[in-house]
Amino acid sequence: MDPETPVQVLFVDDEPNIIRALRRLVVDEEFETLTANSGEEGLERVAESKNLGLIVSDQRMPGMGGAEFLEKARASVPDTLRIILTGYADLQATMDAINKGGAYRYITKPWDDDELLQVIRDAVARYSLSAENKRLTKLVNQQNEELKDWNANLKKRVLEQTGNIAKKNEELAESNTRLQQVFSHTIHAFSSLIELRDKDVKDHSRNVADLAAGIAQDLGLEKAAINTIRTAALLHDIGKIGIADTVLLKDVEILSPREMESYRQHAVRGQAAIDAIEELRDVGDLIRHHHENFDGSGFPDKLTGNAIPLGARIIAMADYMDRIIKRIRQPNPLAQALDAVGRHMGDLFDPALLPHLKKIAPDVYTSPERLTKNHGMIEKEIPPEDLREGMLVIRDVVSGTGLLLLSKGSILDFSAIKSLRRYYTIDPPEEPLLVLTDL
Repeated sequence: MDPETPVQVLFVDDEPNIIRALRRLVVDEEFETLTANSGEEGLERVAESKNLGLIVSDQRMPGMGGAEFLEKARASVPDTLRIILTGYADLQATMDAINKGGAYRYITKPWDDDELLQVIRDAVARYSLSAENKRLTKLVNQQNEELKDWNANLKKRVLEQTGNIAKKNEELAESNTRLQQVFSHTIHAFSSLIELRDKDVKDHSRNVADLAAGIAQDLGLEKAAINTIRTAALLHDIGKIGIADTVLLKDVEILSPREMESYRQHAVRGQAAIDAIEELRDVGDLIRHHHENFDGSGFPDKLTGNAIPLGARIIAMADYMDRIIKRIRQPNPLAQALDAVGRHMGDLFDPALLPHLKKIAPDVYTSPERLTKNHGMIEKEIPPEDLREGMLVIRDVVSGTGLLLLSKGSILDFSAIKSLRRYYTIDPPEEPLLVLTDL
């Protein structure tokens, strides 16, 4: 599927009023809206669609019911997500829609507009991520097949094609590297989204990630486990993107019961948001459980002790540590924050992790500028055209519209320099680049 083709959402209902209500609900969304007044007409729309990401169908319709329609639509567009709208009395029909039609969600009538809109957005995002992953996988497989063809004919081409083969291998390696960089940059971009909404948590995700990864490394965990914990820490608050500002910007202690219920959904919503990416499912499990308490008083599943995944226990402690230290306005905030964490050993946190936190925290909250005393390097504000690989960024680089482009402590490579120069053209930061250099 061409990534430039907009995602389409099809609404099927025999009641014109329902169709109009659904259209009004999504009028400001970026996807294209299709409608049909029956299952038969819905199948025609399916056949005509170019990039159908989601079908939202009523269950009780004259002629072809919703379950039968979804079953037939599934045969035509198996990758399209399906949602069934149903009344409370239609239990058997709902089961048929799920079992035969492959519906991944059902919404009862009458629905809550905010809930339905969020479910539709999540479904479209899930479809888009899945489609993009398949596109990239197809691209890599195509490149691998080309490489196999080169190898199969290597003997007869070796004399005249040696240079071309080397070039092809370099391009493939560069492509794989770019894919890895895109994945890494996407993770960091997602982790910054919540910080754009709540300026009080600036650097929070990155601080939690540095703390959690440091603790995991100090525990002697394998590299793969450390990377999983770091990624989960970067994304641990991604589920908050769907929370209303009226809830998100309040202190948790003063939320009403209804607001607290909405707030507590973010851990599960965060897991669901990335579940379509198979490589991130272990990450999603840690996101789901990062608000579990060691004594079982947390959420969403009230797990206790070692039943809570180790990575989630680590992230929970790192999350609390960074939030506490940001609130302290007295001398020696690091020591006070560690004392605050220590008072919750056994109830909120795993006591076995505290020594590792105490060992790692001073490094995380120490400014990179101190490196100048030991390495004979100097701080320097430098224009983007003079950047060189190996320079150390010692101040966050933030675009003019507030996007985090590069974190302090990052070491510049070719890709980062190229990206920064482009941003200085299209969305220039207000502050100059501050780096550590030996120039």
